[in-house]
Amino acid sequence: MMICWLNITAVSAQLHQLPNSSVVNIPYGKNNLLVYNLQTGTLTVSFNGHAVIAGAFASVKNGDNAITSKQYTHRQLAKQALADQQGRGTKYTITLTGDQLPVMEQVFYIYQSQDYFFTDVWLKGTALSSNYMAPLVAPEGDILQKGDVRDLFVPFDNDTFIRYNAKAVGDGLDNTSSEVGAVYENQSRAGLVIGSVEHLVWKTGVKTSARYNKLSGIEVWGGYTAEPVTRDKMAHGTITGDHIKSPKIFVGYFTDWRQGMELYAKSNRRFEKPFVFNWNKATPVGWNSWGVLQDHITYDKVIKVASFFADSMKTFRSGNTAFIDLDAFWDYITPGGLNGDMAPLKRFVAYCKSKGLSPGVYWAPFTDWGWKGPGVRKVEGSDYSYNEIWTKVNDGYHDLDGGRALDPTHPGTQQRMAFTLKRLKDCGFEMIKIDFLAHGAIESNGFYNKNIKTGMQAYRVGMEYLVKQLGSQMLIYAAISPSLATARYVHTRRIACDAFHSMDNSQYTLNSINYGWWQTYAYNYVDADHIVFDHETPGINRIRLTSGLITGPLLTGDDYSADGPWKHVAQSYLQNKEVLKLIAHGTAFQPVEANTNDQCGNYYVRRFGDVVYLAVFNFSSNAQHLRLDAERIGLKKNAVYSVQDIYQGTSKQSHAEFDIDLPQHDAVIYKIEIRVHGR
Repeated sequence: MMICWLNITAVSAQLHQLPNSSVVNIPYGKNNLLVYNLQTGTLTVSFNGHAVIAGAFASVKNGDNAITSKQYTHRQLAKQALADQQGRGTKYTITLTGDQLPVMEQVFYIYQSQDYFFTDVWLKGTALSSNYMAPLVAPEGDILQKGDVRDLFVPFDNDTFIRYNAKAVGDGLDNTSSEVGAVYENQSRAGLVIGSVEHLVWKTGVKTSARYNKLSGIEVWGGYTAEPVTRDKMAHGTITGDHIKSPKIFVGYFTDWRQGMELYAKSNRRFEKPFVFNWNKATPVGWNSWGVLQDHITYDKVIKVASFFADSMKTFRSGNTAFIDLDAFWDYITPGGLNGDMAPLKRFVAYCKSKGLSPGVYWAPFTDWGWKGPGVRKVEGSDYSYNEIWTKVNDGYHDLDGGRALDPTHPGTQQRMAFTLKRLKDCGFEMIKIDFLAHGAIESNGFYNKNIKTGMQAYRVGMEYLVKQLGSQMLIYAAISPSLATARYVHTRRIACDAFHSMDNSQYTLNSINYGWWQTYAYNYVDADHIVFDHETPGINRIRLTSGLITGPLLTGDDYSADGPWKHVAQSYLQNKEVLKLIAHGTAFQPVEANTNDQCGNYYVRRFGDVVYLAVFNFSSNAQHLRLDAERIGLKKNAVYSVQDIYQGTSKQSHAEFDIDLPQHDAVIYKIEIRVHGR
């Protein structure tokens, strides 16, 4: 789409010159304003008296016809009281009509005391169809701050070791982010946050063009696909009907963009309430077999692991339990696989429960791992064959990570889910890790259920069916999965792709924490994958452990059926009382700095009441003396603080600045409490 350049000052002046009847002023928050021009069909968004978005309009496709709100000849405002899951406020609807055009409605949702708003666009008519609906397209914006301006790329999922990227804007940048985007200045932290809060129908793109602190284009639309990001090899599916709508989007300018991202995540959870039962138990902790055992899993080994946690890790508990989770290749324990003898699994479950532990298992509901095999293979629990239930994409199928995607709407896929999940429930498992879920969100040119037109609609069908089969028996944990759409269906989600024991693995995971921590408010929990100690140095082990602790729950992954240094490390750190106190909070830390491109930062912080936790990393091969200003982590300079290293147990006092000495390749978490208040 071609976006022209405008001057915000000129736009604002022009609006003031129009007759009052031509301008709709919509206040929101403390001192913010939407100014809608009924003559031109355009919008200016101001924050505290300053324009941050100007000349904005809605843009849609009806079939092959592109339509914008600027094309219409008549526009009329209506408003009504609003009370929903987000709160109380006012709904403003601009109805647009014109010759040979379907009726368009631009809707703005304003809530009391909220310095952000929501908007969507509707088309109303007969036999409408669209795979592109953009509630907000703007030729210009301004984040009102100069300096280290960043434009954040957020991935659609956590597959293929994809990374977040806080791209430096500099003298020019185009960026397209998935579902949500942010443009901010790192030092002041001021910036714009814009993203979708609805994921049942559309994949949403957030495209921004920027130069220094100015934006020369904003486009937020439902209908985004890009193979490196959404994994799709075809265009977004087309929705049809007499009334069709875009995704609802969140728009806000914040003096601290981190607060904006957290409010955005909380709004997602309000607008799309969890379909899964709420997890009101303690923060999950435990062990997962993929960390080291992987395809070397045996019955004897997992029994030894459970015994180690029962006998030698007695205080590594949360809510009086720890999960012992069997990952992929657990079928090596069951002769005959899914159709085989489940007795060994039942014995494992019974043994865990007898020791006060909670048994877990693994499954991938939307992938066929045997698609390369010869002959026609029957689907477990079904009369269908696998080739009948593969998701159709163009003239072929969708293959990624070695697995072929299964159509979530196909009765064969659902019968397979019902069969498998019943067998696992009958064993008595209390946790399930579900994986490769993004295979269920792929666009298709022909789902089995002809009423399903988009990948996200198919994902909803599949995930709701899965949750119904599971009931309320298990904690549901998502591994590889869509980042935001999955929040309705699971309790906890891995924030990045696989991570094991190396410092590089920790840095990769920390990239997702640095820029995706806010998902802690979209889910009950997010986690950093299994924490593996192996033979690493004490410092690198602290790096790996810290990356987990600042995310939320903690799963470890070493082979505790065998002797090795990892046992002593686990006994020392995972039974540390201060570590367990931190785990109990279960909330991801905020980044202190967010200007590291596709890498991670060195500082992370989170306040719980009167206690502030600060995590510090040194990835350098040299020892470092670091100094951090108290105000940068939300503390006052004129107070005296008690600063405790939760690993070593040592304490010191500090005030205006924190002086930190870290050896090479090491990390520390400080627990900071006020000793003497400043005046």
